Amino acid sequence: MRVYCSVCASKGRISLRDELSLEFARLYCQCSSVKCGHTWVANLTFSHTLSPSAQTVDRLLFDRLRALTPDKQRDLFDQLGSLR
Repeated sequence: MRVYCSVCASKGRISLRDELSLEFARLYCQCSSVKCGHTWVANLTFSHTLSPSAQTVDRLLFDRLRALTPDKQRDLFDQLGSLR
């Protein structure tokens, strides 16, 4: 990813990336021009999906279930069993 200084249009350098979530990060940037020296913060954010993930729904569901505590898993399966 390239960033450019909004003051002198020189290339910038991302000195720090602060990931606040999977979909949002703050980029702390520095101008590469010694004469300019501008520093700034840019935001990088997820906008939208163009093509859905190739992962199947079953795999995503399995991963979510595995992330639950054993007690939560048991409660969920008890609830599913009572639907019959």
